[in-house]
Amino acid sequence: MAITTPVVLAELIEMSHVLGAPENDLAIFGEGNTSTLVEEDRFYVKVSGSMLRNIDADGFALLDRPATEGLLDRALDTDAAVLEALLSMRVDSGTRYPSVETMMHAFLLGLPGIRFVGHTHPTALNSILCSLRAEELVNLRLFPEQIVCCGEAPVWVPYADPGLTLARKVRECVNAWIAERGQTPRSILIQNHGLFALGGTPKEVLSCTMMWQKVARVILGAMACGGVNFLPQDQVTRLATRPEEKIREAVIFGKK
Repeated sequence: MAITTPVVLAELIEMSHVLGAPENDLAIFGEGNTSTLVEEDRFYVKVSGSMLRNIDADGFALLDRPATEGLLDRALDTDAAVLEALLSMRVDSGTRYPSVETMMHAFLLGLPGIRFVGHTHPTALNSILCSLRAEELVNLRLFPEQIVCCGEAPVWVPYADPGLTLARKVRECVNAWIAERGQTPRSILIQNHGLFALGGTPKEVLSCTMMWQKVARVILGAMACGGVNFLPQDQVTRLATRPEEKIREAVIFGKK
């Protein structure tokens, strides 16, 4: 049975409220953005200035997904040109500007199996992403639940100017990651910026996001206790393919 627009929009709103809840320490004020695929050629994305913690239907714009992704290959030389182009992608006649990260959302929602995207700036995780050892530390695997919820490895993206420049860099890094691994990533970590969690359902996005916040806290705690004792690659591969872990993944993500 096809999912109707009101249902999927309600799921997006609920997911956004969890990501923006102050007690979760993932995003404050107007930080972060979320999106969902409505049909194969349309998607909802947060508009600039909305707050995840109390966003409602008016806080999202409905856009043409393939056309918005196509902006990544257009010569948009100024911030004003980018904003004008984004507004022209709306199919709901709205006048509020979609998030500056909209082009990245359009690309990510075109990946196989991805229907929801959540972008946040978790405080503990950003403590690591803003550190001198960021790439090294976030590529360590520490415990089974991390692999179940966040995947065997994240996509690492060096810092780039938010908006069009960053979206192009993310596309480059994600495509290289997929070419190497032959699967769709669950998480993208951007240096000095934050996290993009990807999934087929809101539960997948939330599980990935919450687990990265926990991972970051564990890393920070382990470093304070003398250093991080990470899992060797053979154990990571074992955990990523164990049938029992796939069962746990199904339970966590609400899969049947």
